[in-house]
Amino acid sequence: MLTPRYEATERTGPSGETPVARYRPARERTGMALCLSGGGFRATLFHLGALRRLNEVGLLHRVDTFTSVSGGSIMAAFLATRVAWPLGAPVPREVWDRDVAAPVRRFTQRNLRTPAILRRWIQPWSSSAGSRALMALYAARLSSAKLGALPERPRFVFCATDMAYGVNFVFERARVGDYRLGYTDAAEWELARAVAASSCFPPVFNPLPLERPLSAFKGGSAPVVRGTPLDVRLSDGGLYDNLGLEPVWKDHRTVLVSDGGWTLMRAGDGGIFQRIGRYVEIVDYQAAALRKRWLISSFLAGEMTGTYWGIGSATSSYAKGGSGYPADLVEEVIAPVRTDLDAFSDAECAVLENHGYLLCDAAVATHLAAEAAGAPPAEPPNPRWLDAAAVRDALSGSAARSLFGRW
Repeated sequence: MLTPRYEATERTGPSGETPVARYRPARERTGMALCLSGGGFRATLFHLGALRRLNEVGLLHRVDTFTSVSGGSIMAAFLATRVAWPLGAPVPREVWDRDVAAPVRRFTQRNLRTPAILRRWIQPWSSSAGSRALMALYAARLSSAKLGALPERPRFVFCATDMAYGVNFVFERARVGDYRLGYTDAAEWELARAVAASSCFPPVFNPLPLERPLSAFKGGSAPVVRGTPLDVRLSDGGLYDNLGLEPVWKDHRTVLVSDGGWTLMRAGDGGIFQRIGRYVEIVDYQAAALRKRWLISSFLAGEMTGTYWGIGSATSSYAKGGSGYPADLVEEVIAPVRTDLDAFSDAECAVLENHGYLLCDAAVATHLAAEAAGAPPAEPPNPRWLDAAAVRDALSGSAARSLFGRW
């Protein structure tokens, strides 16, 4: 039997592309992208630390595109609206502390999840009451800005999942949509809607309705089915790609990935109901693992430059790791911290920020030393919380979730 060959002369698809053209990355990669993963407030705080270090080493102001998912989208919204873009140099430390770090810490120390869920219970006839309430809370506590107010440079891309077509759905300054549905003008769409769609994680929040006529979306590859209404709804971006790689993997030369997302913990068999959840967890884990392996193999093959740091790693796993939390503390205490939108304690905020800062420093020092030449020595933002014993004690119950969350 002959194996089919994927030639450029193969039959084209609906969009006129051949298989080779569709899946081959752009030949001339340009620019730097930073991907901020999902993972609730845990990821938001982890990214806050990483962004602080990227700012110090002189890489933050060189980023051309920020992509974000869920908890990463919360951090990206703060970054987009609290920093005076474009930047020509690092943000001064005192300005960073006042305009970025302090507001993010305050935001993550209030329970956002439970008030939104209560709205769902109060209005059981509305399937999207909880996600709409989440959007209202973002508008009140994070930003009431429209997407048209986002900076021209760098480009911010907030990722959700199109439940109708099962693809990555983006909110940007210039456009909203996906390649299957098509795109529409973004100027009057709310930033709060983008963050809510990106972070309405199931099953706690139902998908957010599109609330725009499908006729407004142009250029999609999906065939139009006449006479069949389509209810397009948007869910957490992590359902499709929790790393936020999808918008940038084909065309950026340098890709940085900050991963504060969920990590698969070991678990014994707990019966049929536990197994059902475990099946879903494993499917999700292997999809994320494949993306990570592809990313690292692309670095090794020289297809792109960049680096990756994940919340489940210790700085000791990097050649130039420097100081950081010990591996056993990371595995047993820090990585299991809940991925939720309830109130995080002072200790949780401090440790997660430190961990993101130190891992980013180790990753950059190991893989991007030339780009960060002359960077100042690392100074973790919360030195009081570097003691392993103190961290183990303060975060001993941080993995547990409760019905009404923490306040």
